[in-house]
Amino acid sequence: MDLGEAMNVPELYRGLFDDAAVFPPGDLPLAEAVPAHRAHRAARYAAAVGPLLAPVDLLAELRALEPEFEVGLVVGPGRLAEALKAADGLRVATVEYAPGPDVRAAVAELDALLPEGVGAAVELPRSERLEDGLDALAGTRYRAKYRTGGLGYAAFPSVTELAGFLRGCAERALPYKCTAGLHHAVRHTDLGTGYEHHGFLNLLLAAGSPSREQAVELLAERDGARLATAVESLMERQILDIRASFTSFGTCSITEPLEDLARLGLLETP
Repeated sequence: MDLGEAMNVPELYRGLFDDAAVFPPGDLPLAEAVPAHRAHRAARYAAAVGPLLAPVDLLAELRALEPEFEVGLVVGPGRLAEALKAADGLRVATVEYAPGPDVRAAVAELDALLPEGVGAAVELPRSERLEDGLDALAGTRYRAKYRTGGLGYAAFPSVTELAGFLRGCAERALPYKCTAGLHHAVRHTDLGTGYEHHGFLNLLLAAGSPSREQAVELLAERDGARLATAVESLMERQILDIRASFTSFGTCSITEPLEDLARLGLLETP
């Protein structure tokens, strides 16, 4: 599929959008998600697209579909070895591991099992012991992963909690990715559920903030024009620093966030 000349995707958004189409709330069948991801990879905006994410239980079906693109494995507790075996023959770019509360044990397990050249993000539980998880990952070759939403109200962290995670990572020079609830660029209240959704543009700007207080302010901002102005004022060094910290996020829609950026005048129309 060729949709014409490649789009000039700014560095701030390159590889930012991991394709989580098979996960809730999208729940796209793999037989549809694979050709859709191929289309994203051939589209003008391909430079903005990260790997297709897939859970362990779908890897056999994924292998049968013979994808030629990179994939990310989403792995639950105790299933890392199983996932790596099931992924034999796939182009695995990264593993997203939710090991449970013992992050140090997860690091040791990844050190022992992860193939050379494959990245990993370790999902940290949202708890009062977040600092322990951050300390366990600091100085390793692994990213942190944090949930920014889900299917219930409690799945959405407050701006204060999320700012604490961002600053904790910044203080340790620890890169991270986020997942869930970030379908739109700007913080908003979902009219159907009443849930407060974080905006990925808010999060990008907060990733470059020098203090927790400023991160809280940026995460809470609901004015898209203000956020767009702040983005346009970023210097090249700031953009590189932001993306070295906030590496990507999982979204069940690739085109929705791109369309949001286009509406704000920050990207060509997809």
